[in-house]
Amino acid sequence: MKAERRNPWLWVPTLYFAEGLPYFMVNTISVIMFKKMGMDNGSMAWYTSLLYLPWVIKPFWSPFVDLVRTKRWWTVVMQILMSATFFLVAFSLPGLSPEEIAGGSAPSLFSLTLVLFWITAFASATHDIAADGFYMLALNEKEQSLFVGIRSTFYRLSSLFGQGVLVVIAGLIEKRTGDIPLSWRLTVIVAAAVLTAISLYHVFLMPFPSSDARRDNAGGVKGILVSFGETFRTFFRKPLVWLTILFLLLYRLPEALVVKMIPAFLVDPVSKGGLGLSTVSYGLVNNTVGVIGIVAGGILGGAWASRVGLKRSLWLMGLSLALPCVVYLYMSLTLTQSIPLIATCVFIEQFGYGFGFTAYMLYMIFFSEGEYKTAHYSLCTAFMAASMMLPGAFAGYIETALGYSGFFILVMITCLATVLAVALVRRKIPADFGCTAK
Repeated sequence: MKAERRNPWLWVPTLYFAEGLPYFMVNTISVIMFKKMGMDNGSMAWYTSLLYLPWVIKPFWSPFVDLVRTKRWWTVVMQILMSATFFLVAFSLPGLSPEEIAGGSAPSLFSLTLVLFWITAFASATHDIAADGFYMLALNEKEQSLFVGIRSTFYRLSSLFGQGVLVVIAGLIEKRTGDIPLSWRLTVIVAAAVLTAISLYHVFLMPFPSSDARRDNAGGVKGILVSFGETFRTFFRKPLVWLTILFLLLYRLPEALVVKMIPAFLVDPVSKGGLGLSTVSYGLVNNTVGVIGIVAGGILGGAWASRVGLKRSLWLMGLSLALPCVVYLYMSLTLTQSIPLIATCVFIEQFGYGFGFTAYMLYMIFFSEGEYKTAHYSLCTAFMAASMMLPGAFAGYIETALGYSGFFILVMITCLATVLAVALVRRKIPADFGCTAK
């Protein structure tokens, strides 16, 4: 029986866990997996950065998700598709000997795996569109406000599971068997099994709200194309549009470079300038302690911004996002082997990023205000994804040319881009925007 409404606790937590898991698998887990499988830093950063592309261009096909079938249909079908591609990823990984991995394997060996990750990335971006739309259709305004914290919490729990638990599982299997390809095959199978279970659960437990109706008709196509064009036209005619685009592309430049090289730096042997962490230690340090740091920073950032407003927060948040990257320069110069010290450094940097990223999100909300608020915010998120994809694609080649210490020195120089981004827009922000304190 198709129920129009079901208790949101039955499906909202699992929906946003299912939204986060594929994203982190594609954009984060793939980085450490390819690194451990022997891919060189340049190829690893290039190919995994290109996986961001679907999130950059998703505004171009999001209207058609609204037009064709229902949000529920898109959500469930994309989950099933991603489950299938994860199983295929597990069996597509090449079997490499320790000698081949140590010597660096050719990217061509991973061609099928990359294609499958690419398909997963498009499915995940489409799932984001559908799931967020379904959330707004299936819940009333009061319920949406009530569950916004729940959806965020379970999205972050998927991050902890994907980046922490799964990586630790891979490390434990690697330690027990000595077989790196096997460890990642089994780990991806675990992820696929979890997502499959959630998909099947949603087939039966997600509601069928009457507002989530089919819209596949010719008139609808024409109307949505006209609306689509109007969205772009009004976006690029906003008064601050070019300053905003520069802000969105430059504000996170230091982090965009660092994020692709953190896995390589932490697991590369000391002889190559890295810290030589095992996969288990990496999972605990970067993907557990680090995720806790970014969540804590985000919570504090939200509280601080609501107290003093975006304008008064922007300098502090911009500097907190950029300057803590210095911890990686420190570690690359000292090559410390102290796990507590490494974990502390990672926590500091990730906490700073979480705190500083709050201003980025608030600025996108500020800029998107107006008649096409939702659509303009979606376009802002496209530039947000591009800000990570473009620098990250070249990060590995830069590190190969400069070494880790030289690379992290360059990262600190790019902190000036964050300073410039803040200076460009700060004066344009109303003093009370984002401030809820009376």
